Amino acid sequence: MSDYILAMTTVGDEPTAVRLAHALLERRLVACVNVVARVRSFYHWKGVIEEADEQLLLMKTREDCFDALRTAFAELHPYDVPELIALPIQNGSAAYLGWVDENVRRGEDEGS
Repeated sequence: MSDYILAMTTVGDEPTAVRLAHALLERRLVACVNVVARVRSFYHWKGVIEEADEQLLLMKTREDCFDALRTAFAELHPYDVPELIALPIQNGSAAYLGWVDENVRRGEDEGS
């Protein structure tokens, strides 16, 4: 398993994306958040096919931070059922992955 992940979520507007990105960075749960403006989402919700303009957040972090990230989402994310999925980062430059290490807290540091 990879030590590093790319976690993803969507939110309904840019102010929410910015607020969530800042909160996750302040808690050192992620090293970087890219906000991709105006993605068009189509999905099933309560028996109906819905569509919405959303903001996509791409979050680079460590796999051992995922449980803390999930806990933060329960508090911070405005959706009833927020998307939070993660893909392993199979390869990356040593300098970049080292920078990720320096900028997120390790899973064992959750109490701090």
